Amino acid sequence: MLRRMAIDTRPLAIPAYRRLWLGQGVSFVGFQVTSVAVPVQVYDMTKSSFWVGALGLVNLLPLIVFGLWGGAVADHMDRRRLLLASSCITWASTLLLLVQALLGVESLALIMVVVAVQAIGFAVSSPTRSAIIPRLVDRPLVPAANTLNFTVSMVGGLVGPLFAGVILAHWNYAAAYGLDAVLFTVGLYAALRLPAVPPLGDITGSPGLRAVLDGLRYLWTQPVLMMSFAVDIIAMGVAMPRALFPELADTRFGGDGAAGWLFASIAIGAVVAGLASGWIGRIHRQGIALVVCIVVWGLAVAAAGLAHQLWLAVLLLAVGGGADMVSAVFRQTMLQTYAPDEMRGRLQGVFTVVVAGGPRLGDVRAGATAGVAGATASWVGGGLACAVLVVAAAFAVPALLRYDTRLTPELDQRS
Repeated sequence: MLRRMAIDTRPLAIPAYRRLWLGQGVSFVGFQVTSVAVPVQVYDMTKSSFWVGALGLVNLLPLIVFGLWGGAVADHMDRRRLLLASSCITWASTLLLLVQALLGVESLALIMVVVAVQAIGFAVSSPTRSAIIPRLVDRPLVPAANTLNFTVSMVGGLVGPLFAGVILAHWNYAAAYGLDAVLFTVGLYAALRLPAVPPLGDITGSPGLRAVLDGLRYLWTQPVLMMSFAVDIIAMGVAMPRALFPELADTRFGGDGAAGWLFASIAIGAVVAGLASGWIGRIHRQGIALVVCIVVWGLAVAAAGLAHQLWLAVLLLAVGGGADMVSAVFRQTMLQTYAPDEMRGRLQGVFTVVVAGGPRLGDVRAGATAGVAGATASWVGGGLACAVLVVAAAFAVPALLRYDTRLTPELDQRS
């Protein structure tokens, strides 16, 4: 029973995938340290959740534009080269954050610009990395590979914020950004060691607007994939309370390391869910399972917003994080096994826009709503609205609820 429930590690036996996985895991720890340090620094400078939420908008616009374009480029060139180039952009932006912290610039405008540049690098590298995975592992191992990827990301999402809490409590912002810069070099090395991943077959056209539109037109004809994106936008855009963490840590939970625990809480549940994820590959009615996971996420977030003890808020957010991690595996697997290789980069671009852009949209919503109705109303109301809206959306497009992997044709997705 333990073997059936434990995470499936078979993809790690493939050297190329193992390098990609290790590089992502180590670099993501540093990325998450920065993801905590930036909003805390902005709140420290402005004392306003509105400006913390505005970081979400600054992230969102580059993610939409370059996520879609980056996915199209990934379908037209060697994905290894594209991953390396885009990762260098992300690394350079981290170094800029380090420099501004060392010089004590404290310019909100500068931080916003650097965050936008960082979002550009992430928007291109993320779909490229995901589109590489089905070229490295056999189709039956794709769910296990995705679970390993999400789990190591969530480990980073757990360890990174906790590191950030300790660093910010005892040192400064420069130390946080410096750690990110050092750890990111592991991800660069992993990208450098990957084999070439050129496009399969003859590729026509160029990775411009037409290629992006071709991918969107294909997506429009696939209601299951469309709904997998829609429900994730609901989950993250409506319920994500992240922009409220610095304010609530300061006003409700006593400050100090509370912000680190709040930022880490979702990842705690995701890591636990990932380590006990052996059953995920045996779920065939993935559409229904996806909706159930998002309902659990929304209700757990709403309950956490009512908690006045830090440990209880962390526990409830961890429950939501576990549900969200399982839903992410289902969504990624549905995409990678549904889409042909020549469309996979573009659809992974859309996936990146939704997965990474949704929380940023949630930051904007949470910050703006908190400015009008207060942090608690913004937090609790978002979770409840998410649970209601995702059920309504699922019944509006029943193709998602009918989705069954046993009825999906087997495709050869490897080179």
